[in-house]
Amino acid sequence: MFAGVAEDAALAQLATGQVQVRGRLADASNATLYCVLDAGAQQPALACVYKPVAGERPLWDFPDDTLARREVASYAVSAATGWHVVPPTVLRDGPLGPGSVQLWLQAPPGRGEDPPGDEPGEVDDAEVVVLPQPGAGLIDITGVHEVAPGWLPVLRAQDHSGHPVVLAHADDLRLRRIAVLDAVINNADRKGGHVLPGWDGAVHGVDHGLTFHVEPKLRTVLWGWGGARLLAEEREVLARLRSDLDGRLGEVLADLLAVEEVVATLERVEHLLATDRLPRQRGQRTIPWPPF
Repeated sequence: MFAGVAEDAALAQLATGQVQVRGRLADASNATLYCVLDAGAQQPALACVYKPVAGERPLWDFPDDTLARREVASYAVSAATGWHVVPPTVLRDGPLGPGSVQLWLQAPPGRGEDPPGDEPGEVDDAEVVVLPQPGAGLIDITGVHEVAPGWLPVLRAQDHSGHPVVLAHADDLRLRRIAVLDAVINNADRKGGHVLPGWDGAVHGVDHGLTFHVEPKLRTVLWGWGGARLLAEEREVLARLRSDLDGRLGEVLADLLAVEEVVATLERVEHLLATDRLPRQRGQRTIPWPPF
């Protein structure tokens, strides 16, 4: 379940519902549109995020017009892990041409931020859009003496006043699964704001356009486990991914990415299994900026 919606039902509506643009997320670097999917009277409308290819800014290190496909490929790998990190995402035509369409993570119920419709995930013409909490309460920048027990420091720095601060995250299995997924897909942009809360304690990752590069580009705020040995569950998932990449998952990715990028993904999985450890920070540009 994602935001109270069954995954198969969400995928079907994302693929076939009429995309109606309601607004734009102004802080996003590429065109990121808040939309409603109208599937007719038989189903409640769902909120989604539509990122048209036409709204992608050219990048020096990623091929043009490929970010939407990387978003969908990231969902495919996430789905194969069974960890439900990335919300359901499809590639389809929309009002501004082809792009990725991803289920919007409405705020969890019971926190004074319920979706306004009668059913989970349902929206109407008068909905109030509530942005999920960036970092899901599991990633923070705090004073050096205020790091909570059970949290892992990532970076020491100074704030705008020159006071020392620490970027840290919780030692939480839900975050760790995101860190493993990022190592597989070579995520170059895991900001704290790209980690969002779901329903019933779930934690999700979004914004996966900068992924699957053939060169090492892992940039993340989740370095607290750098060099840590893989857990038994992680080894099992990676072994399954290795097998899936030689089968159906590899075929799905081949329709979305360059052949070299699919091969590099398999090589990253094999490297993780061979070293039995999560990656360590290497080089100078290992943390995205800004971190949120």
